[in-house]
This record gives sequence, structure tokens and C-alpha cells, in this order.
Amino acid sequence: MAAWSSRKLLKEVLLRRVCSNPPLPRFRCFSTSAPESAPKISHHSKKGRLLTGATIGIVIAGGAYVSTVDEATFCGWLFSATKLVNPFFALLDAEFAHTLAVSAAARGWVPREKRVDPPIIGLEVWGRKFSNPVGLAAGFDKNAEAVDGLLGMGFGFVEVGSVTPVPQDGNPKPRIFRLRQEGAIINRCGFNSQGIVAVAKRLGAQHGKRKLDETSSSSRTSNNDVKHGGKAGPGILGVNLGKNKTSEDAAADYVQGVHTLSQYADYLVINVSSPNTPGLRMLQGRKQLKDLVKKIQAARDEMQWGDEGPPPLLVKIAPDLSKDDLEDIAAVAVALNLDGLIISNTTISRPDTVSSNPLASEAGGLSGKPLFDLSTNILKQMYILTRGKIPLIGCGGISSGEDAYKKIRSGATLVQLYTAFAYGGPALIPQMKAELAECLERDGFKSILEAVGADCR
Repeated sequence: MAAWSSRKLLKEVLLRRVCSNPPLPRFRCFSTSAPESAPKISHHSKKGRLLTGATIGIVIAGGAYVSTVDEATFCGWLFSATKLVNPFFALLDAEFAHTLAVSAAARGWVPREKRVDPPIIGLEVWGRKFSNPVGLAAGFDKNAEAVDGLLGMGFGFVEVGSVTPVPQDGNPKPRIFRLRQEGAIINRCGFNSQGIVAVAKRLGAQHGKRKLDETSSSSRTSNNDVKHGGKAGPGILGVNLGKNKTSEDAAADYVQGVHTLSQYADYLVINVSSPNTPGLRMLQGRKQLKDLVKKIQAARDEMQWGDEGPPPLLVKIAPDLSKDDLEDIAAVAVALNLDGLIISNTTISRPDTVSSNPLASEAGGLSGKPLFDLSTNILKQMYILTRGKIPLIGCGGISSGEDAYKKIRSGATLVQLYTAFAYGGPALIPQMKAELAECLERDGFKSILEAVGADCR
């Protein structure tokens, strides 16, 4: 489209310039002083016009080619340029920097990916087409303020939330701590949320705009074209649901979230694993989880759905689980035909790699590189326990395409990052996707799905 527009504009400018030159006066052909010059003028005029036409054609063709190359080159430059901003964010308070980043994405002050993802990393899950398996985890855009900007950066999917039924401030500040040398973050935010009503208004507006865009472009798009994306735009949107801190009925909170937000979601997540809400992780017990999932599934299924059906329902679990805990969760997931699991949330443990940092004593969940081995081990165990029947999203410590690939080989169909994105910024996204494609090709896999669980077979 960009090439066509550039070609059209260039053609109009050149033709306008040519046409603006004064034409040769026709009466000179009949001048008595030089009648013999008439054939000569006509000959040169014809050659000049042929040369001009050929030049215009070459320039238009060259301009179309250059404009296409330049768009990709310029896009890459914009993503690389964001690295210059990272040191500025490092000087700011962690939570203020986070708020500023969300605001920038909401206003479109972030690079927008124009390049097509490598076909080898595209896949289909739950009947939804993902242009790539790299997603942004919940916790970054808690209130669905920047969905379009974040998806536009090239994530295959974005998960908003956790969203609570009633607005709540969360825990007292400061509550986010950077462990920069270790590539980690400790947070104890405690489900700070503007509530489901505010989030529903934003997602409803985005959903309406999406439908309008689809209607206006339907006449220009072939029905045979593969359309990546979901209800919010070019990528897939997940909505992560939480419970209010003071709520005595967790199931009622999650059901309220389902009734209000599921119509805007490509998939839903029940968050029962945040370490910053008292008693929440107790919902991961076999009986508690089974009862909770049944109620939420019933609430979702009783709603009216179109041909695409209800959104898939996933559960996000903690990495601090025993073998018995994992077996219980796997049994519930298989028995109730759960659509997926996210593995994992932050950890309350402090691995040796961070134990010497003075901030390691801060209460809260640890995310980032030190979480990678722990969460990947839990991921691998869950893939084996569920016999690969349930799609798993690998989350925890991913900071490169190689890390994402290891998660996939350990059983993940999709992957999510957060802490590495907070440190590395937008430039990390295209870098990870390119590295992931290289890993697949290096080991002879033709697709993501071929590599899923390769280390568990």
C-alpha cells in the first residue's frame, strides 16, 4: 500500500512539473524566416517526450522499490532508536517509569511494526491465528489503556489485567523494586486496578472501532486472505481476571469479570497465583480449583455466543508448587477440559543469583531472569502430566529468542514476557522473533507446533 501511494504521488509530482513547462509555440512551424526548422522541432520534441516518459517510468518504478525498502529499514531504525531512551527510564522511580511507558504506548508514542513476521513462527491456537507466539504478560497494561499501541509493536498477543470487579489501590508504595544487575524485579502491587467497568468501557470502544474497520475494509480484502488478530486489533487480546482483596466470595468476583469482559476477550485467564493477595494461592488446591473452574465455565457458557463460540478459559499458576500440587492441577485441567494453563506467575522464593542483593529481602513476587529455570522446570512437568493435551503458555524469565525457544521445547505453545520488556523496551520484540525463527530453522523444525515439547519426548 505504501509503495502504491508513493508511486502515485511521485507520478503526479513529475507530471505536474513536466506539464508546467511552456509548450513549444505551434505557430513557429509556419514562420517565413525558418520554415525548414519545423521538421527538426517536431523530431526533437518527439524524442524529448519519449525520453521524459522513459525517465518517469524508471523513477516511478525505482521510487516504488525504494519506498518499500525504506519502510522496513526505517521501521527497524525506529525500534533500535528506542534503546536510547532506556537509560532515561532507568533514572526514574520504577512505578513512575512504568506509568510513563503505558502512557506513551496509549498515545502511540512507540514504534509500530510494519514488517511481516517470519511465516515459520506463525501458528493457530484455539482456532485463533497468531502471527507469532511472543506475548506481553498481564501486569504491564493493567487497565487496558494501551492495547492498540502494544499490539502495534509486534506482540503476537497482549494480556491485560489483572482486573478486579471493584476498583482498588493495591498495596502501599513503594511496591516495585528493580534488581537491575540480575535482570529481575520484585513487586507487591496487590492487584491495583481501576475495576471492570472502566476496563469494559475501553475494550468496548476498541472492539467497536475494530468492527468498523473490518466492515470498511471487507470490500478491499479477499476472503481467502489469512487474517491474524482478534477482537482488539492486529493481535490476540487476553483478559486476566482477579479478585478484590476484601472479597469473601472469590468465585463471584471471577464470574462478574466473565460476564462483563469476556465479550471483548480472545481468551480469559483466572489468576489464582499472585503472591500479593492474601489467601489467593489457596485456590490452587484440587477441590478449590475444581469448584472455582466449574462455576466460571458455567458462567461463560450460559452467555450468548456467535459462531466463534466462547473465549478459551485458562488458569495462571505459581512456580512455588510441590509435585503433588502440580498433579492436582493437571488432573483438574484435564478432567474439566480447561483450555490452557499459564506457567508461571512470580515466585516468593529468592534464588541464589539474587540472594546477595539488598533488595532481595523486600516482600513480593520475583520476576525476570532468576525465575527462568524454576518456571521452565514447572512447565516441563506440567506438559508431561497433561500429556501435551492442553496448550501451555510459558512465562517467567524470558529475555531472548533462545529463551523463548527453550520454553517451547519444554512444552509451551505460546510464551510471554514482562520484566525483559521493562528493561529492554520495544527493540527487544523484533530481536526475539528473529532469534526464535533462527532457532527453529537451525534445528530443522518447520513450525512452532513441531517444536512444542521436543525436550519432553
